[in-house]
Amino acid sequence: MRAGAQDFVVKPVGLERLQVSLRNALATSVLKGELQRIRHSREGRLTFNDVITRSEAMDAVLRTAQKAAGSGIPVLIEGESGVGKELFARAIHGSGERRSKPFVAVNCGAIPDNLVESILFGHEKGAFTGATERHLGKFVEASGGTLFLDEVSELPLAAQVKLLRALQEGAVEAVGGRKPVKVDVRIISATNRKLLDHVKSGHFREDLFYRLHVLPLTVPPLRARREDIPILLRHFLVRFAAEENRAVSGISAEAVAHLAQFDWPGNIRQLENAVYRAVVMSEGDQLELGDFPLMLAAPQTKVAAEIAYEPVTVAPVLHQSAPALVSGSDIPIAPLPSQGTLSMLTASGEIRPLEEMENEIIRFAISHYRGQMSEVARRLKIGRSTLYRKLDEASGTAAAKGGEEHAGSP
Repeated sequence: MRAGAQDFVVKPVGLERLQVSLRNALATSVLKGELQRIRHSREGRLTFNDVITRSEAMDAVLRTAQKAAGSGIPVLIEGESGVGKELFARAIHGSGERRSKPFVAVNCGAIPDNLVESILFGHEKGAFTGATERHLGKFVEASGGTLFLDEVSELPLAAQVKLLRALQEGAVEAVGGRKPVKVDVRIISATNRKLLDHVKSGHFREDLFYRLHVLPLTVPPLRARREDIPILLRHFLVRFAAEENRAVSGISAEAVAHLAQFDWPGNIRQLENAVYRAVVMSEGDQLELGDFPLMLAAPQTKVAAEIAYEPVTVAPVLHQSAPALVSGSDIPIAPLPSQGTLSMLTASGEIRPLEEMENEIIRFAISHYRGQMSEVARRLKIGRSTLYRKLDEASGTAAAKGGEEHAGSP
């Protein structure tokens, strides 16, 4: 445990004890992975391991992006708003030789036309009214690293001319400057529009287009990779439950199925905001369909209508009235009723054995306290070693009964 082990078991280990240990380890692993991803994002060290996907539609995009990371080739990322274009740009930077150098992102659509040249290429003090001090510009800030030009299609034509010259000559000239400044930057650009259509309409320079469009990547929308929705739900649920300090541990199967059938015009960003709102407003420990009011009125697509979805959980969740084993974090655990009831008599009217009732109480306590064995032992007023011994004995008894029934069967 001092070396970093999550838990330990004593042989022979009981099945229920092992289930609890594995379930807790999985929940901890999910949370650690999310915290690591947040830290990498803040430090500019995101890699392709931080791209959350299980979709075949994303495989080709990831393979191309990984090859691009090994060189300085200009990359143009196309895709709808909210699909994660900047995440791909950061992963390319974080997986290449420039990962220790700056990653500078510029939203070209948010810059006023009269300030584009100043922000990109810098300006000298007194170059224009309000220029009270010298400004280096984003190209110089990103020198040695990567410059990410988001929404590059929104650049005005005058700035496009100067951008083209900077890319061709590897140097920029500040507004009011007397001589060019050499820069070494890797260019990654992105747009939520078809850039070629802008070229045809005369809103984007053709020569600049070919400078940027050396290696194109198209990130598919969320509706084209619905199998990613459950894993993204888990990802955002862990994050927001931790950030907001809310004891929300899962999403019901009904909610997951409905969310997977929604088209998500805002893509991952819209899904993220929906989970954020649901976590903040939820009054229970599990998100239900009613926690997503904006989705209730949305028409369901026929694509996913026949797909069965498991509930999304990040910790053990108690299920009700299920006769067989139910699946939580892909680890089955026997379900118990939400309110403890203990029958004292058998079906024939005889008193049940004490050992049998004790096992039922222990199993209920483990589910009620979500596998926190120290809390279970404390509430039952027994030691942890005694609790594990009783679980092992119960497992051995069940196995022996199973063997007797098997031996007696024809």
